[in-house]
Amino acid sequence: MTMLRSRQSYSALILPVVVLLAWQVLAWRASTPLFPGPWQVAVSIWRLYPQILGQIGYTLMRAAAGFFLAAIVMIPLGILLGRLKAVGSVLEPILDMLATLPPPAVVPIVMLFAGTGDAAKIAVIAYAAGIPLIMNTYEASKTLHPMTTLVARSLHLHRLETMVFIDLPASLPMIATGVRLAVASALLVSVTAEMLLATNGIGVFLQRQQENFQIANGLAAIAFISIVGLIVNDLVQRLERRLLFWHYRLDLHNER
Repeated sequence: MTMLRSRQSYSALILPVVVLLAWQVLAWRASTPLFPGPWQVAVSIWRLYPQILGQIGYTLMRAAAGFFLAAIVMIPLGILLGRLKAVGSVLEPILDMLATLPPPAVVPIVMLFAGTGDAAKIAVIAYAAGIPLIMNTYEASKTLHPMTTLVARSLHLHRLETMVFIDLPASLPMIATGVRLAVASALLVSVTAEMLLATNGIGVFLQRQQENFQIANGLAAIAFISIVGLIVNDLVQRLERRLLFWHYRLDLHNER
């Protein structure tokens, strides 16, 4: 069994190694700084990693601020709209319209009210993260089984207590899906917002490397962004499985 797993691991490495070798051969044949090979990118990573890590730190702080701002506002609002179905049905077309609006399109409007500082960037990130959060929370709260309302009445809960103690816990699995989408959106849009508005961050670093035709340095930054994205996604999934252990146990039980 162990030997079989080792062979599968080695087999999975064959394709990436072949791609890297082909890329390096093509880069040697091109012999231009505009088409660096993996070796030049690795050298840039080794040379610039302290600077890249510092810039990614600014990006992660902005992404975290925008995400938490969106979560604080949008999750309670989604629960409220799901409970007040008449209001939710009126606002649903507006939410659908906002879901199709790309975050960079709101940058000029945000600049009118928040300028070009960190507040503007965090507002754009919060907008990008807020849409999947409110959409998932609203859909989860709206489609809860009618029995939950009867349970709330039998316990003599008022509306706020019903939303906190019944609607929110019952909606958590779908909210968790929205959180995963929101985290990915926050990271993605934070890089884009920095390219448009910031004076620091990994987005600005990428833009400077592109303007100076330092393609290897830019690819090094992209490699770091990919690694950070994988780490953050893994942390979110681990946290979700820990907090929603009852949900995953129920799924396993139903599969049996």
